Amino acid sequence: MKDLRRLQRLLPYLARDRRRLFLAISLLLPVAAASAVQPLLVGQAISVLRGEQAWWWLQAMPMASALRWLIGLLLIAVLVRLALQGSQSLLVQTIGQRLTSQLRVDLFSHTLNLSLRFHDRTPVGKLITRLTNDVDALAEVFGSGAIGVIADVVTFVVIASLMLSINRPLGLMLLFLQIPITWLVISLQQRYRKANYRVREELGQLNSDLQENLQGLEVVQMFRRETLNSERFAITNGKYRKAVDGTIFYDSAISALLEWISLAAVALVLAVGGHLVTSGSVGLGVLTTFILFSQRLFDPLRQLAERFTQIQAGLTAIERIGELLDTPLEIKEAKSFISSDQPKSGEVIFEDVCFAYRDDEPILENINIHIKPGEHIALVGPTGSGKTTVIRLLCRLYEQQQGRILLDGVDIRELPIPDLRQRLGVVLQDTFLFSGSVANNLTLNSECSRHELEQLCKDLGLAPMLEKLPNGLDTSLRERGGNLSSGERQLLAIARVALRNPSVLVMDEATAFLDPSTEATLQNDLSKLLTNRTAIVIAHRLATVEASDRILVLKRGRVVEEGSHIDLRAQGGLYAQLADLQERGLATL
Repeated sequence: MKDLRRLQRLLPYLARDRRRLFLAISLLLPVAAASAVQPLLVGQAISVLRGEQAWWWLQAMPMASALRWLIGLLLIAVLVRLALQGSQSLLVQTIGQRLTSQLRVDLFSHTLNLSLRFHDRTPVGKLITRLTNDVDALAEVFGSGAIGVIADVVTFVVIASLMLSINRPLGLMLLFLQIPITWLVISLQQRYRKANYRVREELGQLNSDLQENLQGLEVVQMFRRETLNSERFAITNGKYRKAVDGTIFYDSAISALLEWISLAAVALVLAVGGHLVTSGSVGLGVLTTFILFSQRLFDPLRQLAERFTQIQAGLTAIERIGELLDTPLEIKEAKSFISSDQPKSGEVIFEDVCFAYRDDEPILENINIHIKPGEHIALVGPTGSGKTTVIRLLCRLYEQQQGRILLDGVDIRELPIPDLRQRLGVVLQDTFLFSGSVANNLTLNSECSRHELEQLCKDLGLAPMLEKLPNGLDTSLRERGGNLSSGERQLLAIARVALRNPSVLVMDEATAFLDPSTEATLQNDLSKLLTNRTAIVIAHRLATVEASDRILVLKRGRVVEEGSHIDLRAQGGLYAQLADLQERGLATL
């Protein structure tokens, strides 16, 4: 029942190709008939040669003419079978690829919409495994397994019916052999299913280790971890190999079992059928037909076992894909939105906001902050005090457990997420750039003309940097902007936020990687960008925060001090202590 429910998940995707699917299924019976008629024609040819009882219309012909007819019909049956099987395979493969293509898109879209909380606890390598290997396994099971199983069943029924109509005792004998064989195959397949799930889990861990080491290659080499990490990877690889060995064992056992039983069935038919031929109960042509039928009768079961192996892998893939698709979206769109025509002045209010990544470790407790339109505030405090978490909650990358966050008087949960994030311009310390041109990384999803883009770069002081690049704005960037310095990547991150013209500008250590000269130049340009905009700045440098209208000092998830730079220094509290330590070069804010 669980497997049926998993397969039902595919029905909406199959419905999009129902015409192709109906045509592929309609070809099942003609293909099975074309396959089953071939042993009959061979048996009839032997009956004609030996002068035994054959079809009435063959008996009315001379032997040579009858044989020519049988050879011609056999050739037609083979050609028809090949043509129909080819057409059916093309249809099924097309349906399978279209299904998995759409499923991969849905998986990718769902993964991108999952909150950072989910991604914090899920290794990237495991997600990649589900989007690639698991989807590929599903494509394989549908392309050669799902329809193939139905085809094997139809072929089995057609052959069984023909055998019973020709000679009931021999037919029943062969059919009764199928009962214990089927039970053994199902028993082995259930064990294969468990082994295959372990393979998928170990493959996910393997990809996760590989991705982690490649991303952290610089640290691996700097700390001479190549040998140790290779040994650890070898252990993970060994676990994956052992898991695969388990599936190979069950797969081989099923194939060997069916091969031996099919040979035993042929021997049994020869023994019983030979006795019937010598006694005159049946002719040699009938015995030949049953020998060929006994081989073909096990072909569907053999193929069924092989396809069951694929199907078990596919069901495992569906289970793992379903687990990902069933992961609820923590950050959900409201059913009804506040009109986007509301004034966008940039007022931000936190009302009794509480948040924890884990229930036993609260990060923010009863945070109350009121940022007026156009006001510039700075968030400072020791590491782990919750500064970055405030920004993540404002952008709805996480959802607070208690309290409200208002933007221009509207709860951010009642705003469309695209509209919310369009009104917020965020520059993070760790800048991520996509492969592609500089211009594409600046515009992203913004509609901006080339002239506007060039003017913005000039206003923000990016012209000297762009002149150094080979093709200016058209320069191609490597993965993560690897052909730029950290400072250059940071400048591009600030520029692409400015291009969106946000009403609230958020800067989380945005100038951390800039040299003093570049930072000073950028600060002058940022003053233009910050005009008439609300700004929230997280910075450790005193010069960056002291010009703010207000400074909020956080400690252990609470606002413990608030005021201007001069006022806070005069109070002699935590801010004053941090500032004194920084001036002596002993700490950062």
